[in-house]
Amino acid sequence: MKIFGKIFLWLLVAMLAAWQIPWLIRYFAAVPSHVPFTLYSTVIEDFAMIRTEGDELEFIDRAGHRYTEKGFDSILPLFYARQLNSEGRFPDSVSGRAVNIHEVLEHNFFFNSHPSDINCKKTGIYFLMESCSGRVDLEMPDDAFRFISGNGTIGGKAWTDGMAQDNGGIEFIDMKKNDVLREKSEMFTSAMAEAGFSFPPKCLSGNPGTRKEYDEGYIIIDAADKLFHLKMVKGRPYIRLIDLPSGVVPEHAFITEFGDRRTIAFFTDTYDRMYAVCMPGYVTVRIGYIPESGIDKTCRTSDTAGCTFDPTEESIYIIGNLIDWTVRINSETSTRYYAINANDFSLISFMEYPSEPSWAERVPGIQFTSSKDKYVKPRIRK
Repeated sequence: MKIFGKIFLWLLVAMLAAWQIPWLIRYFAAVPSHVPFTLYSTVIEDFAMIRTEGDELEFIDRAGHRYTEKGFDSILPLFYARQLNSEGRFPDSVSGRAVNIHEVLEHNFFFNSHPSDINCKKTGIYFLMESCSGRVDLEMPDDAFRFISGNGTIGGKAWTDGMAQDNGGIEFIDMKKNDVLREKSEMFTSAMAEAGFSFPPKCLSGNPGTRKEYDEGYIIIDAADKLFHLKMVKGRPYIRLIDLPSGVVPEHAFITEFGDRRTIAFFTDTYDRMYAVCMPGYVTVRIGYIPESGIDKTCRTSDTAGCTFDPTEESIYIIGNLIDWTVRINSETSTRYYAINANDFSLISFMEYPSEPSWAERVPGIQFTSSKDKYVKPRIRK
């Protein structure tokens, strides 16, 4: 018994050493990231960045031209619109296009996604808001919904609408009484089944909450890899199948609800290509495709695949305006920047900051957490 106790003790000591020693090395030898804040400027038709030189901020572009802080504001007039407008310096046109401050602010948006948002356990309980209440302020619903397996029942009672009993469905629950809302559940299940929805869904994305201008419900990828838009309008289901280009299989979806209401959702496919679903008409367009004319001369690094993004391994941050978007994608090996035409979503330009891990980050060992997920479990760091 003593032998087994000693073996267990030494195994425990070895595991703690493999966990704590590499962690201490990375903690004390950590090197801060030096990727500068970067945006595409439609004024100079190149990327501009803010980087730190000692205690000073340096405003430059990719060609090495330096700017004062006010000069930097001027080459990014849509990003610094509020500042320029407060100083009376907001232009009446940008790149030959007439603009006004209200239009600019309406079209400005931010979007981000991190692997830990994808690689986590989902609750399976969701809230469907009323999208057309007739009131200015949005309200949270009194019920919640979940998707159920194909057991042929809703609320413990058999379905009576003639649907196949193995299809599954959607179930709404009154949160105060903890009772199943049978009539509403059957109504939504029937509408979704008639639209060709296959239960259960593989992915759904929504943003239930009252701190936004409007609600568009959920973007859902069903069991047959079809893309749907689901929302509630005047208490009734609105379900729409979104036509996809030939060969495109959606994998991850993101509701957007931007101020201009043009883009309703983003999604990626099995090849990590990114798409936007645009209104009106639910038009699907690839983001960052390379146009037939090619990309501009400022693109010094070849990227024949266009803009690609793996939500389970990479983080994304998009800063958009009415003329162009700057898309930043962080991976373990680099930080990639894509300049996207806001009109047709074609790739304008591309640049990349390689990311070489320090010697401390390359020390192998055991770790229990990761920035890519929300699970606590032992894993080998190579």
